[in-house]
Amino acid sequence: MHTAWDFRYAQRTQRIGSSAIRELLKLTEQPDIISFAGGLPAPEVFPLEAFTEACERVLRDFGAQALQYSTTEGYLPLREQIVRHTARYDLHITPDNVLITSGSQQALDLLGKIFINRGDRILVESPTYLGALQAWNAYGAEYITVPMDKQGMNTAALEEALRSGPKFIYVLPNFQNPTGVTLALERRHKLVELADRYGVPIIEDDPYGQLRYEGDHLPSVVVLDDHFRNNSEHCYHGNVIYLSTFSKTLAPGVRLGWVIAPPEVIRKLVQAKQGTDLHTATFNQLVAHEVSRAGFLDEHIKTIRQVYSERRDVMLGAMDRYFPPEVDWTHPEGGLFLWGTLPEYLDAADVLKLAVKQKVAFVPGEPFHPDSSGYNTMRINFSNATPEKIQEGIRRLGYVLQEKVSGRVAI
Repeated sequence: MHTAWDFRYAQRTQRIGSSAIRELLKLTEQPDIISFAGGLPAPEVFPLEAFTEACERVLRDFGAQALQYSTTEGYLPLREQIVRHTARYDLHITPDNVLITSGSQQALDLLGKIFINRGDRILVESPTYLGALQAWNAYGAEYITVPMDKQGMNTAALEEALRSGPKFIYVLPNFQNPTGVTLALERRHKLVELADRYGVPIIEDDPYGQLRYEGDHLPSVVVLDDHFRNNSEHCYHGNVIYLSTFSKTLAPGVRLGWVIAPPEVIRKLVQAKQGTDLHTATFNQLVAHEVSRAGFLDEHIKTIRQVYSERRDVMLGAMDRYFPPEVDWTHPEGGLFLWGTLPEYLDAADVLKLAVKQKVAFVPGEPFHPDSSGYNTMRINFSNATPEKIQEGIRRLGYVLQEKVSGRVAI
């Protein structure tokens, strides 16, 4: 049914839709449903005591500053903290390379605002992060997809895709959302080399890089790009724009992320951000700085890894026990998600309807594919539910899958 308002919305709103995950989360708020649908951190690991003390210190010692307007670039001590943290991973930058954003989701939107003209093609992994597609659809982006396997983006198919002239490459190298897959080191090098050869920038989205539970740390794409260029300066001027966030290490409710990019890109992002929200919340930035300084964050991340690693292992064990052999899934080395692939004759959306009747939920994989493929895939989150609920939820989901695979039930 049309209303008078339908004819007043901007043309670009035709490309804006509701997030399949956000809509699904409304359904799964029912207390008796075990939900593996959201990308939610475990509330049990939120550092409530540290936040309480930090809020008191900030209001006592920096109250007037914390409650005042601030610079668009972000609170300088927080940016300096990010500079020091980044140096530990062999990337040497200055605060001029850093912008604080209202979550890395805002960073994706700002990048769309400054780079994407209607019809521009963006090269993405398929599947890819749904939030990026949502942010860039509003700016009229089109997508070139590169398939993935269990070593991440298939760089053997990358060169042909680059010949289509994309505006930039978007990649999540570590424990990708939605698949949980990590881009292999050899492929990271190939990505940097090919992007340089074709003159195409890379946007590296790294919300989960700190959350590794097994295997060796792999250098970020931005670090490899810096080394590729033999940059001897302390100010990064390379081909990669790097995004990360405090949402997975402190708390998503503070809405704090950051961008590392060449200073000229940061300046353009700052101009775009000024028209959006002037600056990220001052109080939140000061509190995050207080909470994460003096080594607290390093210790806290160890706790998160321990909790999530156990939950991942419980989920993988339960899937081995309850899922039919016709279903395949990834074995993530970190992050929050794993990815299931059903037989081609099954549609994950149909499976979800049955699963909800059994009081368990996941996210069908199709919305993560820009080309609307992946109807037989599913994203499953292991960070939010307790080990006991994971066992029970996977048992219920396994029952549904067994029934569907055997053909004993129809929607």
